[in-house]
Amino acid sequence: MSILKTYKIAASTALLFISGVTFAQNDPSVGNFKSVDGVTDIWKPSLVRDGVYDRVNHINNPLLPQAVREADIMWKKRVWREIDIREKQNMAFRYPGDDYTGGGYFIEIILDAVKKGKIKAYSNMDDRFTTSLSQQQIVELLVGKPDTSIVIDPETGQEKIVISQKEFDPDIVTKYRLKEDWYIDRNTGRMHRQIIGMAPIKDVYNDDGSYRTSQAVFWLYYPEITPMMAQYEVFNPDNDMSRLTWYEFFEGRYFASRIIKVSNPFDLTFKEKGMSNLEALYEGQKSTEVLFNKEHDMWVY
Repeated sequence: MSILKTYKIAASTALLFISGVTFAQNDPSVGNFKSVDGVTDIWKPSLVRDGVYDRVNHINNPLLPQAVREADIMWKKRVWREIDIREKQNMAFRYPGDDYTGGGYFIEIILDAVKKGKIKAYSNMDDRFTTSLSQQQIVELLVGKPDTSIVIDPETGQEKIVISQKEFDPDIVTKYRLKEDWYIDRNTGRMHRQIIGMAPIKDVYNDDGSYRTSQAVFWLYYPEITPMMAQYEVFNPDNDMSRLTWYEFFEGRYFASRIIKVSNPFDLTFKEKGMSNLEALYEGQKSTEVLFNKEHDMWVY
């Protein structure tokens, strides 16, 4: 057997081996990828590899902030801000989801975590986290109490009581309210900000469909929900391969928001002080500038 013929046989064998390996890697049944828990009943993960690459499980753990000594804080201000998810920059809150985002809106991720006992919800009456809520109380706050009606059975002609419960519409949640602390640490000599609490805000309508008001559904203690938020990713409109987790999204301040209240003696928001919508917007922008300039003013003499 010539050397050339031997080389051709060896090359063919190697090609068959490489092709076999490539086929095994492209086999949808290869790998143990597991999507995150679905947060809605209609969401189901794909049974095959839905993509051009072998996906792996994304295991994310948040970097929880360390406690700060009172003696190290030179200056602190508490602010409340609102995120309007109808704005273009905040559309990630309304993305319906995929294998890594849970298959639901951000509010549906939160409600699923509350239902499964992963996080705890607190009363919407105050933002001091004094009273925890049961699942039934949360349902009543979101969709109201069950309706009772009397109907006539068309077959028997007898009256019977029917109890119906409205289904939750995630589109009624249009805002999120954040409670934050802005402070200057003397050890680092710079301004820091820390989210303390978060509350989804729903729109309330009259019987004729006209808008009445907006109110907080419940409050969440931010340090308690960060491990859950680190498991779900945020949709990136520019690159599907580069996504942040919800924890990174909030810590990196990738949302658009406005300040609605700064700590004051009467604990009133700008609107509760009698300001119009436009005046409240200007006051929020002014408060934002004051916070950003505070650190700079420390080093200007």
